[in-house]
Amino acid sequence: MVERLDATFAALSDPTRRAMLASMAGGERSIGELAAPHAMSFAGAAKHVKALERAGLVERRKAGRTQLCRLRAEPLREAQAWLRQWEQFWTVRLDALEAFIAAVPQVSPETPEER
Repeated sequence: MVERLDATFAALSDPTRRAMLASMAGGERSIGELAAPHAMSFAGAAKHVKALERAGLVERRKAGRTQLCRLRAEPLREAQAWLRQWEQFWTVRLDALEAFIAAVPQVSPETPEER
């Protein structure tokens, strides 16, 4: 699972790939459709799709001469579960720190006249 998580985060590290995934959330898209908003070539878009495929985030199929891409959400669910685990970890620790700070008596700083 660690390798898949690494591949997922590596694929998500690029804003173009994140935008492509967002586009596919609305349904299948051709590589040309994925390339259009980014003013990039088919070959450039295909490289991004390949990175998403390696991470398991995209499934590609051919329909005639067109290559259609479909979002696969399972790796995103795994990444979200990993992030949720760390969110819970830090929430507990930060809540404990906040409670500790609240329990410490507050000492007001001395003014120059009090010295």
